[in-house]
Amino acid sequence: MRITAADVSRAVSGTLVGQDVQAQGCAFDSRILEPHQAFVAIVGDRDGHDYLADARDRGARFALVQRGRSIERLTCVEVDDTVVALAAVGQMCRAQLNDAVAQRVVGITGSAGKTSTKNAVRAVLEAGFAHVYASTQSLNNDIGVPITVINAPDNCDALIVEMGMRGFGEIERLCEVARPTIGVITNVGDAHSERVGGLDGVARAKGELIESLPENGTAILNVDDARVAAMSSRTWASVMTYGSSLGADVRWTTLEILTDGRARTRFDYDGESVEATPRLPGAHMAANAAAAIAVGITAGMTLEACGSGIGREESEAGRVIWRDGVAGARILDDTYNANSSSMIAALHVLARSDARRRYAVLGQMFELSEPQKAHRHIAEVAQDLGIEVIAIDTDLYGVEPAVLSDVVVRLALQENDAVLVKGSRAARMERIVALLTGS
Repeated sequence: MRITAADVSRAVSGTLVGQDVQAQGCAFDSRILEPHQAFVAIVGDRDGHDYLADARDRGARFALVQRGRSIERLTCVEVDDTVVALAAVGQMCRAQLNDAVAQRVVGITGSAGKTSTKNAVRAVLEAGFAHVYASTQSLNNDIGVPITVINAPDNCDALIVEMGMRGFGEIERLCEVARPTIGVITNVGDAHSERVGGLDGVARAKGELIESLPENGTAILNVDDARVAAMSSRTWASVMTYGSSLGADVRWTTLEILTDGRARTRFDYDGESVEATPRLPGAHMAANAAAAIAVGITAGMTLEACGSGIGREESEAGRVIWRDGVAGARILDDTYNANSSSMIAALHVLARSDARRRYAVLGQMFELSEPQKAHRHIAEVAQDLGIEVIAIDTDLYGVEPAVLSDVVVRLALQENDAVLVKGSRAARMERIVALLTGS
């Protein structure tokens, strides 16, 4: 979206230092900043102000900085707090998009499946609208959500925003920026449950999305998850349900699991049906596709048009991706993050493969309210599925932990073996994938 330094300065009560210039969108990482974008200097693990010169040299038109941190030859807007100011810029841009997007601003949250559902929603809406926008990354927090809104094109006719949660009030705050009119909740699991007192706390925090919807909005709820289904009483908006259960407005039924783990699926709505196969493996991807179809129907599309988008979803690194491994093995790279529900879903994908031997190299799942119970349950599921667990740097799975240098020797991979690699971000499981693929 086109933004000027002067407009931004007014919106954030900032001080304009330099000439007024226009930018097209913004970035907070100078390494991925595109020419003509604005740069936002965030103070976090690294201080974004240290990269102002790099952003200027890469073509930044202006920068949002803290007071007294301007540099030469770059227009700056000085503010007290760049994160707070970024939210205000996001609100400004959301207001400018209002006529173009109409009632097609989709907020998505859940303990697992947010990004896969986001990609499915984008694929479905692109079958009906010309200028659909969603971030290509998991930009789902106080920085990522306003960045997503600001980077939407001026003619955006459907906007999809992923919303993460690490505590109470966060999703409500994100909704003040994005103002979703359609809210999707995929599930309630144990991700970040340590921070909110368990699963009921997760449900309370996730439900802030549908509590924030306008009365003429639509809450789209997964009725296969009891805690999500119970949220219907927490919104003034209309409610549309999806799931495999009888009575779901959009019902999905797995017809066949293909050899690569993808699920050929029938979707039923209002007496009509359509068949489609989600691009990524796993029966749980059918649930994400059903959520996307519910969004499309809410946006005025036919079931047939919605179904035509399924299978066109973009895939993202570290999210249920089969990769070629050493010695002819196959590696299921699901390293982006982990909680109990996503871990179980990935194990089932592995179990349905036609591999000779199946292994799961697992890192720790962090921020769980009952970590020992959760990890032991995953180990039991793996055992029931005939999968051998190799735990990395943790004994929570109840097996002797291995270190990084042991993995290749422990596995002794051969042709037609299959290995799932998964863990929370802090476990850095992408290191294992690099070893097992020789990359």
